[in-house]
Amino acid sequence: MTFGARYRDAVGSRGRFCVGVDPHPELLTAWGLGVDADGVRRFADICVEAFAGTAAVVKPQVAFFEPFGADGFAVLADLIAACRAGGALVLADAKRGDIGSTMAAYASAWLADGSPLRADAVTVSPYLGFGALAPALSAARAADGAVFTLARTSNPDGTGVQTARVMGTGVTVAQQIVDEAAGENADGSASVGLVVGATRAHGLDLARFGGPILAPGLGAQGASAADLPEVFAGADTRWVLPASSRDILRHGPDVAALHAAVERTRDEVEGALGP
Repeated sequence: MTFGARYRDAVGSRGRFCVGVDPHPELLTAWGLGVDADGVRRFADICVEAFAGTAAVVKPQVAFFEPFGADGFAVLADLIAACRAGGALVLADAKRGDIGSTMAAYASAWLADGSPLRADAVTVSPYLGFGALAPALSAARAADGAVFTLARTSNPDGTGVQTARVMGTGVTVAQQIVDEAAGENADGSASVGLVVGATRAHGLDLARFGGPILAPGLGAQGASAADLPEVFAGADTRWVLPASSRDILRHGPDVAALHAAVERTRDEVEGALGP
């Protein structure tokens, strides 16, 4: 099955919601866990129990596993495998971006069969030029996976770059990324997704984009489910995938409370976006 087909199956049965797994030190401490590899493993095990059978998409933030070196990556590999086995799609939030063989190596790490870090999708940065993503796009298609490329991020620092006009075109950098990504999805595979923050009006024309749109920012970053119809007006909301991390994880380490938080937020999103 193409990524698009698997994505539609996942959100059709579990709802349009992505839960982040971000074991940052403050959360580890709040959960009564050590800020060490053992603490991260226990954190990950709780998240698997709470989310793998409930959330359509689980998004581990790779950066919070990296400080623990090989042990951290071993925990991440087990988390990815367990969530996928539980029926969730896994989006590795790694934001990789480079050129040539280096980009190909990054893509292989996150998308190739046989890789211990094999996820369903990975976030990438197009700011070395959208064309530099070609090795990752090829790897995604070969694996029936996807890349989610940053377009209009929720951080204020990104505004100057992302809203600058592309020389000779008059469109913004972010809009050109959207348009190029839309062209890659013309085959219907939906192997290229976007990252568009849910926290503010983004000024993008998403009407012709036929792929998943990760919309981070629910909860702690200030966006609510009620904001989504206005923020994504003109987009095909069947593809909009709102995401939340801290606002869900603050309910831990109680598995039942985490599970309930995902279901509650998912239901709010579904109610706001409609069928």
